[in-house]
Amino acid sequence: MTIPDRFPAVLAAAAMGVYLLIVVGATTSLTEAAAACGGWPACGDGTALPAETAGWVALGHRLLAVVVGTLVALSAALAWRDDASRRIRAALTLALFVYPAQAGVGALVAVGGLPAALGSLHLLLGVAIFAAVLAGLAWWLEAETGDPDDAPDDFQSGTDDLPPVEEVPDPDVPTATGPRLKATAAAYFRLMKPRLMWLLCLVAAAAMALAEPVATEGAPGFTPRVVAATLVGGALSIGASGTFNHVFERDVDKRMQRTNDRPLATDLVPVSRALAFGGFLTLVSVGLFWTVNALTAALGLIAIAFYSVVYTLVLKPNTVQNTVIGGAAGALPALIGWAAVTGEIGGGGLLLALIIFLWTPAHFYNLALAYKDDYERGGFPMMPVVRGETTTRRHIVWYLGATLVAAVALAAVAEPLGALYAVVGVAVGALFLWTVVRLHYEQSEDAAFRAFHASNAYLGLLLFAVVFDALVV
Repeated sequence: MTIPDRFPAVLAAAAMGVYLLIVVGATTSLTEAAAACGGWPACGDGTALPAETAGWVALGHRLLAVVVGTLVALSAALAWRDDASRRIRAALTLALFVYPAQAGVGALVAVGGLPAALGSLHLLLGVAIFAAVLAGLAWWLEAETGDPDDAPDDFQSGTDDLPPVEEVPDPDVPTATGPRLKATAAAYFRLMKPRLMWLLCLVAAAAMALAEPVATEGAPGFTPRVVAATLVGGALSIGASGTFNHVFERDVDKRMQRTNDRPLATDLVPVSRALAFGGFLTLVSVGLFWTVNALTAALGLIAIAFYSVVYTLVLKPNTVQNTVIGGAAGALPALIGWAAVTGEIGGGGLLLALIIFLWTPAHFYNLALAYKDDYERGGFPMMPVVRGETTTRRHIVWYLGATLVAAVALAAVAEPLGALYAVVGVAVGALFLWTVVRLHYEQSEDAAFRAFHASNAYLGLLLFAVVFDALVV
């Protein structure tokens, strides 16, 4: 990749440096470490070295703050040197002036001079600095790589101005009984959209792991039966939603290159049988959820109806905000997992659901960029089709930043999360951000897919860290 100068790299490094500081500060690991290193800037009277291993974590945090502060100052200096736009200079100057105040609050926390009511001020100022630096990065990328005229004047559903879709030959169904049954089973399995199952089931698993410490007496609890029923029921509910999605979009699927070989688009599975299959999966899924508790069953049924009807029939073909609002479908497994263990909807489950909700546009807009022509051909008003690629790339940065902040909020609230969650969140978050920066400069299908896969890696590894921190560490 060729980037014209070092400014976006410095901005990205500064943003993730600030993010590292606030994530570590939000986890229990630094809270415990701070107690082992009272004083400022070092321990004890301010000049002593830590006596415990945990104290070195706090001291390392303070040294890192010096490095990150230098990056923030360098970012502001480069913005003024390169005569960046007024809003970029304002954002980075704000970050530069707030940074010493945030460090001062951190010093007061270390020496015990901050009232309890202001205990979260250090974290909030860190989030403000992160937002300012990320805003500077987003605006710089848009100014350097964007094209304000790339949005169409008028979106036409199902436009004919695109290359025709290559015809898919009729599926070759074996005549022998064994191979025919195998091909039919594969077609029904594909209706269930199995590639979505692992990640959404992992969302539910992470919610259950977070809920385990707060489950009250009389709640279902984190038991093998509850976990098995919830995960199997969740997988089947995803299968039901995917099947109904195939049924309702079968005619549109024929017009799109990426979907015209689906079982219903090629008449490999009759519509009536697909509907019956989806209904069967719904009944079994809700039945399994019901064995856990009624709230889990209700949420499972809502998830199926929302994706199958609200998203597929109402949002997706009618509004450019389909991906944003539709993110609620992916967020519901977090509420399902939490409700399965606690019997109610709680703060940890809601915060995890918020992460998924905000992550969805940052994730899916990359796919929408890669398949822009296909979605236009299908008549779907996706963001790059209606608002253009420049606007879409800008929204990816904003939603990525919002996702990272929500992950900090989860770390601050969910007590089991610690060092592993912090390290994984920052490492894969930085990878995700860097692929998005590359997407701005390369603007290719490969770059969009790279960012798409990085988004999957971010959420998958973050959720694994949640489960591991909550259940093992």
